[in-house]
Amino acid sequence: MENNLSLRAAWERLAQARALAQEAAATRLPSVDSSADAARSRGRTRYDAGFGKNTETVRSSQVALGAMAGYEVDLWGRVRATVDAARFELRAGREDVDAARITLSAETARTWFALAAVAEETAIVREQLRTDLRYESLVRLRRRQGQAGAGDVLQQQQHTEAARGDLARLEARRTLLVHALAYLAGTSPQQFTLPTPAQLRELPPLPDAGLPVDLIRRRPDVRAAKLRVAAADRRTAAAIADRFPRLRLSLQGQTSATAVPELFSTWLASLAAGLTAPVLDGGRRRAEVERSRAAAAELLHRYGDACLRALREVEDALEQERRQRQILSSLEKQFALAKRVLDRVRDNYVYGQVEYLRVLDALRAYHSLQRACTRARGELFADRVALYRALAGGLGKATANGVDPK
Repeated sequence: MENNLSLRAAWERLAQARALAQEAAATRLPSVDSSADAARSRGRTRYDAGFGKNTETVRSSQVALGAMAGYEVDLWGRVRATVDAARFELRAGREDVDAARITLSAETARTWFALAAVAEETAIVREQLRTDLRYESLVRLRRRQGQAGAGDVLQQQQHTEAARGDLARLEARRTLLVHALAYLAGTSPQQFTLPTPAQLRELPPLPDAGLPVDLIRRRPDVRAAKLRVAAADRRTAAAIADRFPRLRLSLQGQTSATAVPELFSTWLASLAAGLTAPVLDGGRRRAEVERSRAAAAELLHRYGDACLRALREVEDALEQERRQRQILSSLEKQFALAKRVLDRVRDNYVYGQVEYLRVLDALRAYHSLQRACTRARGELFADRVALYRALAGGLGKATANGVDPK
């Protein structure tokens, strides 16, 4: 949350929206400009002095101060609508930051549990490799005793090498997941270390998804979509008001003198009101109104799509976890049966009742199901993360979020 660069970018976008809201709010206040001028001139004049023409140097100074205040009377609510739209966008930006935080949390948790599943599967493969080596020693012993053929030894060696290859692939997968965690933490892989070993613990009970209206209120992306609809509606109102006349008041004061101490001896003030109205603009303002209405309609459809997507994601996550639990239960039963088959086939092989190929097939099935159970447990954790993400991470009571810009 502190160093992730994508989240920091979201905070900077929020800062931009805050500045735009402040800029829009400033248009509701009078604007005051001041000016200061100073000038000094020098010239020569020639005049007739009776006995000849003389030249005289003339110098003059002029200083002036002025101030002008302007204010637009919001006759049709155009300025207020613009300010409201900026405030709605600011609130939507806050919701975007919350959505980015939830996404970052979910991605980090998903990667962490994937790393835990890989660590558990790696431990299983290491144990399987030790078992394969013991089986290989047993087959070699029976080979020397004339009770097994060279093909049995080669098949077992192939199975052992396959375990070594799987172990190398799992180590590579673990490294990539650690790099992914480093990226999410906003640091380089060389500087990142895992705080604690990742483990797959027991999942808590399923949370109460609540009513659909509570979900819609809880999701920050849905709230952001709703706020942007409100902002588009206010921009449409501003575009409509822009077609009507504008009334602007101005107050101007000015003083000037030949020296600074004499500045305020004389001054001039004027108050004026100006009314401007569009006459011919080639249909530009009308086209802007139509564009704003279409943009508001688009955002309204996007809001509806966000609501439906939120509901679908929750239902998908609940259904996926329910099915994944059924799959995990089936795999665990298959694993228990595979263990019994392996024990029986191994005993039969020791007494020479079956060929080693039967033992190898049973061993492969046992190892495959053991790893499949671990992967299924990891997928179960990923499904739970997806559910928490769909629920916006909040399992408490949702609160209503209105659209009043104040």
